[in-house]
Amino acid sequence: MKKLIIAGLLSMMLTNKVAAQAFQEMTYTPQATTFKLFAPDNAKVTLRIYQQGKDGKAVKTVKMQKTGKEQFSATVKGDLMGKFYTFDVGRGECAGVFAKAVGVNGKRAAIIDMKQTNPEHWCCDKRPVTKSPADLVVYEMHHRDFSINRADAEYPGKFMALTEPWAIDHLKQLGVNAIHILPSYDYGSVDETRLNTPQYNWGYDPVNYNVPEGGYSTNPYQPEVRIREFKQMVQALHKADIRVILDVVYNHTYDIEHSNFQRTYPDYFYRKTADGQYSNGSGCNNETASDKPMMRQFMIESVKYWINEYHIDGLRFDLMGCHDIETMNEIRKAVDEIDPTIFIYGEGWSAGQCAYPQEKLGLKANITKMPGIAAFSDEIRDALRGPFDDDKKAAFLGGIADNEESLKFGIVGAISHPQVDMSKVNYSKEPWATEPTQMMSYVSCHDDMCLVDRLQTSIPGIQTDELIRLDLLAQTAVFTSQGVPFMLSGEEMLRDKKRVHNSFESPDSVNQINWDNKAKYPQVFNYYKDLIALRKHHPAFRLGSADLVRKHLEFMEAPKNVVAYRLKNYAGRDDWRDIIVILNANKDAIEITIPQGKYSVVCCDGVICEDGLSTIEGNKAVVDPQSALIIHN
Repeated sequence: MKKLIIAGLLSMMLTNKVAAQAFQEMTYTPQATTFKLFAPDNAKVTLRIYQQGKDGKAVKTVKMQKTGKEQFSATVKGDLMGKFYTFDVGRGECAGVFAKAVGVNGKRAAIIDMKQTNPEHWCCDKRPVTKSPADLVVYEMHHRDFSINRADAEYPGKFMALTEPWAIDHLKQLGVNAIHILPSYDYGSVDETRLNTPQYNWGYDPVNYNVPEGGYSTNPYQPEVRIREFKQMVQALHKADIRVILDVVYNHTYDIEHSNFQRTYPDYFYRKTADGQYSNGSGCNNETASDKPMMRQFMIESVKYWINEYHIDGLRFDLMGCHDIETMNEIRKAVDEIDPTIFIYGEGWSAGQCAYPQEKLGLKANITKMPGIAAFSDEIRDALRGPFDDDKKAAFLGGIADNEESLKFGIVGAISHPQVDMSKVNYSKEPWATEPTQMMSYVSCHDDMCLVDRLQTSIPGIQTDELIRLDLLAQTAVFTSQGVPFMLSGEEMLRDKKRVHNSFESPDSVNQINWDNKAKYPQVFNYYKDLIALRKHHPAFRLGSADLVRKHLEFMEAPKNVVAYRLKNYAGRDDWRDIIVILNANKDAIEITIPQGKYSVVCCDGVICEDGLSTIEGNKAVVDPQSALIIHN
């Protein structure tokens, strides 16, 4: 038995040592460059050196030597700076799994000096201070959506657009303090050699996980450019006190056959079903195996690399429900060692059945097993807009009764609360968050219809004035909830996507933000801006603690299609003693009983003013149709 235990420990130590070293695939010096690869023991590995990132024959071909278990190495003498390279185990050439720089379309890895990619004063770049995730206001953005239709943009559709004054001014004026950028690593669906031809994709088709996407750079042929411009973007946002959150998609690859994983170590990085088929928990015809030691280590090292090299401030995990809990917790641990304020959240579901036990996956139901990690709440989302599987069905916003309890569950941040009847909540019959900061509060994102399109589809014949009222009501629920608020870019300007449900590869004409709307609907932008400011100025809306929420947040009796609650007794040491929020989705005004007192009205009928719009005295409050009322004393 002792021999078995010792052998097991030695095996674990060897695996950990291999894992720690495996992803240092290229180490450069002017005298020689060493290349390493994790590959099957019986592999015959060929290294090829190229003069350029595309076309041309190899200037040098080297057979890599086996140096340890599943480890291959080769050292090439001479100065290779500026050259490109590929690995080949017999399944086709690839850039390896941890390339840090690549040529056009990511086919070949590049040898560059990463220090030369740093913008001026990069060493002085600082992460904006955030005391609690509850203080974040997350703004989800696709690079082309945001800037491709902006007339004064110097770099439309590029990383650099977010360094331009107009972009920074808009974000600061709105008040958001965290930008969630849709996939910005090197992905496969855009041909970087044809950037003069409009091409669009969300980017959920990873190729090189640790290199910025060339389609968002001004020159995808020059490896340094995309890296430097990404860093300039981060630096500009940091100077504006805005955090940058990276959308990471480790759960699947663009395909299997051509993926860097499969071309270096066939079948190691993917899960298979009991009958030997590739599992499809991602809905993209493959599913990576985060539970395997080297895939787990890859994810950990990749996350750390983005944080250390690119100064990323947060991570959004696509289909987090495909990843095992242990890996997610190991990632959280590794990130905490760098900076515990770096925020991690993800989709607490998969897109199909995973070839791994559900109780061990990073699903929403298992969030209590993942401290310091948050998940999106489809409860509050669908309580507001309607079910995810039917765009034509409305819910609270459409005046459909019996969504109140699900909305209340979202308002408290998916925690247990004595006044939330879990038996009436739409998707969860038990609270799944330990703390409210483990819940992302939202009504729309890049997936499915945006809010305007959903309202138009689920409420036939809706007119613009009603649409605006319901839009503002929805976001009032989101931004006054105790979770972490999240919004889709452009909704502050009443954006639409031509009612396209899944616009992942729709043209710019569908996805682009119409900047004319900012002037066309100033009341919408002003409401969003003032709503965000209200949340920022009043800690009662962002208590950040389940115990404090249960202590200070009290729901009040309300009629159908109305949710009302009070944040009492200077919640969170707020300047206001009691704050009452009433959300009325009815087409008629309603009267509600409130504690006796004199109140200042700060939100009424689509207008917010913290200095006060009017006053209410007594124990009755009238709430306008399809709108929110917020009062305090």
